[in-house]
Amino acid sequence: MKGKLSFLLVLLVLLALIASGCGSSSTDTGGPSAGSKAGTLTMVGADPPTLDPALTQDATSAEYIVEIFSGLVALTPKMQVIPDLAERWDLSEDGKTYTFYLRKGAKFQDGKEIKAADFQYSLERATDPNTGSSVADTYLGDIVGARDKLDGKRKQLPGVKVVDDYTLQIVIDAPKVYFLAKLTYPTAFVLDKANVESGRNWTDRPNGSGPFRLKEWKKGERIVLARNENYYRGAPKLEEVRFLLAGGSSMTMYENNEIDTTVVGLTDIERVLDKTSPLNKELVTTVRLGLFYVGFNNTKPPFDDVNIRRAFNYATDKERLVSVVLKNIGKVVNGVIPPGMPGYNENVKGYPLDPAKAKESLAQSKYKTASGLPPITFSVVGAGGTPSPIATALQEMWKQNLGIEVEIQQVEWATYLGDLKSRKFQVFGGTSGWIADYPDPEDFHDVLFHSKSLDNNFAYSNPQVDAQLEKARVEKDVNTRIKMYHQIEEMILSDAPLVPLYSEVEYRLIKPRVKGFEVPPAVVPVLKDVSVESS
Repeated sequence: MKGKLSFLLVLLVLLALIASGCGSSSTDTGGPSAGSKAGTLTMVGADPPTLDPALTQDATSAEYIVEIFSGLVALTPKMQVIPDLAERWDLSEDGKTYTFYLRKGAKFQDGKEIKAADFQYSLERATDPNTGSSVADTYLGDIVGARDKLDGKRKQLPGVKVVDDYTLQIVIDAPKVYFLAKLTYPTAFVLDKANVESGRNWTDRPNGSGPFRLKEWKKGERIVLARNENYYRGAPKLEEVRFLLAGGSSMTMYENNEIDTTVVGLTDIERVLDKTSPLNKELVTTVRLGLFYVGFNNTKPPFDDVNIRRAFNYATDKERLVSVVLKNIGKVVNGVIPPGMPGYNENVKGYPLDPAKAKESLAQSKYKTASGLPPITFSVVGAGGTPSPIATALQEMWKQNLGIEVEIQQVEWATYLGDLKSRKFQVFGGTSGWIADYPDPEDFHDVLFHSKSLDNNFAYSNPQVDAQLEKARVEKDVNTRIKMYHQIEEMILSDAPLVPLYSEVEYRLIKPRVKGFEVPPAVVPVLKDVSVESS
């Protein structure tokens, strides 16, 4: 979700970077110039796979969820953990017991006061195996009893205790400096039990506690969020936020004054970057804390052989991919941690383009030659038609530099997420990846590569890496932890479970009439203080 959210993701996994027209217009935009209506922010969006915080594993869902719901703590656009529904907290001397003191008078959107029992219910529900959360283990698994509950070995969550109406204790299994930041992920958000138990379609009418409420969701056309008058920090400045979901060019809509903001894609980036263009004055650039990569299922032939995985790394021209295909909408990444994240190591060399070494690695594998390989399918996010330029460029690189034919398979986003979790893919990614959920290297190294992590979509396993990751979890000295993660990164890269490609640089246009719109490096709540003036 949040990348949060991994606004996280979410887990989070991502939509294609090159979606300059991936959001689009609705058949009912509220008039010819919907974006110019004072008090209403209009932008493109996409149908989310879910609006249930406990099930959120992608940035698309998290974009809405972080505005509708809230938790004990939150992340700012500068990725700082701040109080949310908990006005403060204490941490025990052993670093394992968090005591949260809730804000009195904070309410759900229907006016019902939020109490500690609501958080207990929400955490119990998220870790109930019947809920089916694929991310609860990742973000709540440190809580005492959580993994046993997820495995069906216990019915209660002993690590969560209601002290009184406004005091909640959470006990974790070991002191972990990043745990508080994990609670900013939607899986830990508070839910109204009566709302959840009102029926299987409760997310059509979510009783959240965030700055906005879901007013309307017409799939494939629009999502409308309306101001939550009961929000504890005061009602937002905007009356509504309209996300248009149907097909069309977001840049055309922006230039026609139909929407207030849009991401700039490959087709338009050069003219928007032109200093003489009027659009250039409306451009905001943000380096996203995400990693786009090609992933291998390390248990599926031929990628069960480390030499094949290394061969694909040596055969990938990342510099050309970023400079030519992406027109520098991105930055080449050679390791696991993207620029801007704690633990980023600019000295990591990874695998430079080297066709000779690629072919040498192929020859050293048990498959020996390209003709000895089984068929290879590269699964990417897509809706049919022509595959993305990123996917086709990678396909051509592997053919030219390694002599290997790879078939591209496009998979719809929600299906892609499910198949990714089920480890059905052989090769995947390219136009999707992982956005930071919280500012700690554990969110990449441990979440993606520990053999027992449910977000380890590579089916990667190295006992030495696991052991080092487990030591890094509880290391208190910051510098020592960073050094440990640098060593872990080199171990992972040696095993080549993926091809790191690039981190995203988001180029976004924002109309001058829009005030207070921050573009964060991950998925965090940003709409509360936005306003739109009359044009």
